[in-house]
Amino acid sequence: MSIPAILAELSSTLMQYIDASMVGSLGKVASASIGLVASSTWLINGIGMACATGFAVQVAQKIGADQKGQARTIVSSARKASFLLSIFMVASGIALSRPLPILLQGDAPVRIGASQYFFVFACSLLFVYSRQLSSMILQCAGDMKTPSKLNIYLCGLDIVFNAFFIFFLRLGVLGAALGTACSEILISVWMFKAVDFHFEGIHKEKESGAKIQKTALRIGLPIALEKSVVNLAQILLIRIISPLGTVSIAANSLAVSAESLCYMPGFGIGNAATTLVGQSIGARQPEQAKQYAYTATLLGIGFMSFMGVLMFIGAPLIFRMLTNDPEVQALGAQVLRIEAFAEPFFASSIVIAGALRGIGDTLVPSLYNLISMWGVRIVLSFLLASRFGLQGVWSAMAIELVFRGMLFIIRLFRKDWKNSSLFEAKKEGPHLDLSGS
Repeated sequence: MSIPAILAELSSTLMQYIDASMVGSLGKVASASIGLVASSTWLINGIGMACATGFAVQVAQKIGADQKGQARTIVSSARKASFLLSIFMVASGIALSRPLPILLQGDAPVRIGASQYFFVFACSLLFVYSRQLSSMILQCAGDMKTPSKLNIYLCGLDIVFNAFFIFFLRLGVLGAALGTACSEILISVWMFKAVDFHFEGIHKEKESGAKIQKTALRIGLPIALEKSVVNLAQILLIRIISPLGTVSIAANSLAVSAESLCYMPGFGIGNAATTLVGQSIGARQPEQAKQYAYTATLLGIGFMSFMGVLMFIGAPLIFRMLTNDPEVQALGAQVLRIEAFAEPFFASSIVIAGALRGIGDTLVPSLYNLISMWGVRIVLSFLLASRFGLQGVWSAMAIELVFRGMLFIIRLFRKDWKNSSLFEAKKEGPHLDLSGS
């Protein structure tokens, strides 16, 4: 089940490389414009993913319990919640598009492109959230191939539209935003119809809408709060990096895109772990859920460790493909090699978090992410940035990822799979308590 998800994530990584290369060819100011607001877009995307997770985990467990009618009821409720959330986020994003680059202390030339990029991104959120929700529902229902295939198509369309808007119409950074938005619109509609086709012929069963929403909040709210606070920390990191200059902003932005070569496959494995663990929960097989979690973790660590070695060796070549600026190339390769050493621990945090989501255990993992980000990365970045520049910030990142990975490994081994409140609730009746333990 991991293979289609990994292929989709790898195609997404390839898209990021090509996007970065397209924008990077316009110069360091263009790269810095997107890099300035990148953490803000991650924050908003993370909130959408949290909403999707809250409902998709319920779908996985209902499918595992062979209650497909109730699963379809959850899908309907999820779509309503996602629509309302996206409308609010669109309005908020549009309002922030002008002041945000100023608040992030970007240079005057950088602010213009950053504002345009964020405005278009905000306008597309209705479709972005719909695609995220549909993709997660299909995965948790056991259909990994369809969302993976469509996410690959998303990457291909993004490349085509970007080439048209960036180079043919010469719209630069604005063209990059428009290309991505057009891709999201087309694929989100396709993904929406794929969910309908998957549940075709299955009639809704009576299920309390209030209970569905409450359970979704129980699972998704800790993730949303975690994503918000963690991404606020990443925005603060941009504030720390901004005074280091345009070269550092551009190198940081491109290095983040380059690093995704390693961690995106980890997210693919984590998504498969969520599905398999969640369906095992619904089928009342705690030992099988545990084995899926352990196996996925080992697979993720092995895969990302190998990719980390490749990234360390190929860092200079990667940056020669992403930008033609020699200063950005040199600095980006240095920081990318620093982070490569933390990939095995980063893998453990990604995959274990995915496995724990399958049983509704989201609160403690979210707290781990908050503690490590604010207590380790931010503090060390403040201390190291002034003396070591961008290399200091990425050293802080590597140390924090090792610390976070150790926390998740301990959580995995200490998890009491057989006696969690989730399984006890399952024995009592047909409804699941997804609060986790």
